[in-house]
Amino acid sequence: MKRTFAPTLVAGLALLDLIALAVIVIPFLSPYDPIAEDIAAMLQPPSLAHPFGTDQLGRDILTRVAAAGRVDLALMVGVEAAPFAIGTAAGLVAGFYGGWPRRVITLLSDALIAFPFYLLVAVVAFVTGTGVKGIFLTFLIMGWIIFARTVTGATASLASAEWVESARVMGFSDLSILVRQMLPNVLSQAVTVLVSDMVALLVAIVTLGYLGLGIASPTPDWGTMIADGQSFLSTRWWVSTLPGCAVVLVGIALALIGDGLNDWRRSA
Repeated sequence: MKRTFAPTLVAGLALLDLIALAVIVIPFLSPYDPIAEDIAAMLQPPSLAHPFGTDQLGRDILTRVAAAGRVDLALMVGVEAAPFAIGTAAGLVAGFYGGWPRRVITLLSDALIAFPFYLLVAVVAFVTGTGVKGIFLTFLIMGWIIFARTVTGATASLASAEWVESARVMGFSDLSILVRQMLPNVLSQAVTVLVSDMVALLVAIVTLGYLGLGIASPTPDWGTMIADGQSFLSTRWWVSTLPGCAVVLVGIALALIGDGLNDWRRSA
């Protein structure tokens, strides 16, 4: 029976593609510089000249939202790559061999989970400074856990299968079994977790920007934009609300993709 993609997966991918296209194209087409100040145009409401209005420094919000999307989405994808690879590899080893490798992974993950996330962010920011380096190091320390736990369980359930023993009898090495047999069987679960985890990661990136621990000004960032406009929220709603809407749209797209991948995997 041929598998078909879930409607939620198609809708999520379409929405994410539109968002990605917008954040790539708009800064090129816009006549405004996302960081150039124009005091004469400060706090203008949405109009034909400024579809998303302007902020307290006269900067075009639509251009800044798109430019910030480039930064935040690229950071979201880039930051997830290393934890995904490390966690998947650790989970394969722990699930396949069990014993002390699994105990070590479990002990490390339990210890890190017990450590408050934003306290770790503050410590890393104090040592390395705010910005991309601190965000990357924080998620490198914490982000691999969810992938390791997912892949460990999935691999352990396959490790005792008869085909694994048959592969060993046929002369296949453990590395070959892990890479060629185990990995393809558990990768779909890891990718589903990856997409779902990106939602939490995006929220964390935006929150760090809001708290002043994320991307440093003047580089546009959704969290910083939301924080900059909070004092005008009751009178100039567009300054904070429209960057917040961009975050919500990306979150919806990723949630739809995650649900769709989960449905597609279960239908296998």
